[in-house]
Amino acid sequence: MRKSEFISIALVVAVCLFTDGGMVVHAADGDIDVESACKLLPTHDALHTALVAAQMQKNGGFDLNMWGTVVNRDGIVCAVAFTGSARGDQWPGSRVISAQKANTANAFSLPALALSTANLYSATQPGGSLFGLQASNPVSTKVAYGGDPTQNGQADDPMVGGRIGGVNVFGGGLALYNAQGQLIGGLGVSGDSSCADHNISWRTRHNLKLDYVPAGVSGDATRPDNIVYDIVTLPGLPIGVSPSGWGHATCSAAASAISKTLPVIP
Repeated sequence: MRKSEFISIALVVAVCLFTDGGMVVHAADGDIDVESACKLLPTHDALHTALVAAQMQKNGGFDLNMWGTVVNRDGIVCAVAFTGSARGDQWPGSRVISAQKANTANAFSLPALALSTANLYSATQPGGSLFGLQASNPVSTKVAYGGDPTQNGQADDPMVGGRIGGVNVFGGGLALYNAQGQLIGGLGVSGDSSCADHNISWRTRHNLKLDYVPAGVSGDATRPDNIVYDIVTLPGLPIGVSPSGWGHATCSAAASAISKTLPVIP
């Protein structure tokens, strides 16, 4: 092989490997049959209806508008919605955060054990059993920020059909289990305090009837992957300690109280 041919091949390989900040992960350009990939999951309209109904309740936050995202078991985005009248009525940055949360809850839950993103808060702090997890599985910037932003939150949101990636370790992400007990994906909600996000996500999942959760780490058999508020501050330590290892920071007394009254699993 001549040197010029070797260089040409090397350049082609480099372009393939390093497109999108590291590697090609966006599969929405005609490679994914979205209808087939998302057939077990709610449509955009169903997600929007469930999210709006959940956001309208008291959730212990600031009563802000929300973003919601659903991914399938492969992490492919199936639906993105928001509760406001226009995409600027909720924090623009929360669109991608909601997708991260959906991806995280799906990626770190199993058919027999659900982990909410809230459950990962303490475990991923310095010294925690999962410290460093938040730096794994980076977001695909091409999926997150590609396409026409005027379509954000619509049925044709540019993220739909792409594998978003990302890891988020505070409240708002939940795994989705159908009535047959199948783990079929994840839901992420963002736009308020992380504690209110969790409560809204929980209500949204319940509204979608995808909360047949088999088991979790919360210690509450009726709400297996619920947020846990058990972090205590000990003398001489710079951060609080969660006895269970799955605790989440407290945002407000109202959000904490509401979490104990969320709908139980079917």
